Amino acid sequence: MNLITSIDQLTMSSREIAELTGKQISHIHRDFKTMAAELGLQDKASLTPNPNLDLGFMYVKDNQNRIREIHLNQELTMTLVSGYNVKLRNSIIKRWQELENQHLPATPKSFPEALRLAAEQAERVEALEKQAQENAPKVAFAEQVEVAPDAISVAQAAKILGTGQRRLFSKLRELKWVTRRNEPYQDKIEAGLLDVKLGSWQHPDHGLKQSVTALITGKGLSKLQLLLSIPASSPLFSSAQMSAHQMGEK
Repeated sequence: MNLITSIDQLTMSSREIAELTGKQISHIHRDFKTMAAELGLQDKASLTPNPNLDLGFMYVKDNQNRIREIHLNQELTMTLVSGYNVKLRNSIIKRWQELENQHLPATPKSFPEALRLAAEQAERVEALEKQAQENAPKVAFAEQVEVAPDAISVAQAAKILGTGQRRLFSKLRELKWVTRRNEPYQDKIEAGLLDVKLGSWQHPDHGLKQSVTALITGKGLSKLQLLLSIPASSPLFSSAQMSAHQMGEK
């Protein structure tokens, strides 16, 4: 397993996180960089190894100065995976239990000591799960790997469906497809109805900020056609399907 202990601090590597969650390590690194930007960590550290783990992580590079893996402490590990689904998050929590068990004191010599250690372990497990739940965003955009090839903007979809962008966003909020901030809910992304495009921009006062753009897939467009009661035989809807397909080919 790829783990290290630095100055009495357990860490988990991005490679091990990738193995436990079934994700590609490049996606773990991408998710970490997005998280680090949100937490302001990238403003405090350059892409050089940080052996003291002062910020809770350190980079391991190859001989060409490329990041080979990232080691994260428990807090950043749990923050990173908080947007992943329950099964993936649970696999990380179990691994942390294993790591902590490996560093527990020697076998207790008395029954009271055994009870105390058992209680402490139960508290750690409960704290891990609570931390994961508290950190989990309502919309887990970190799950996104790439934008669906047929995804189009809400403005484009509104034009295709013969309505206005504001009106369509209002309908999407009513249908619980997007949040009040017009960000897609994760279950609609997983259902293939919506997709998301992540970007970043520089705020003059608050530094690097993340932008989130909701996209509607071909499947989502078809679903909206039914919900908005646009006849499938309508030239408008036929044009909608063709436009979504053509945009996906670009």
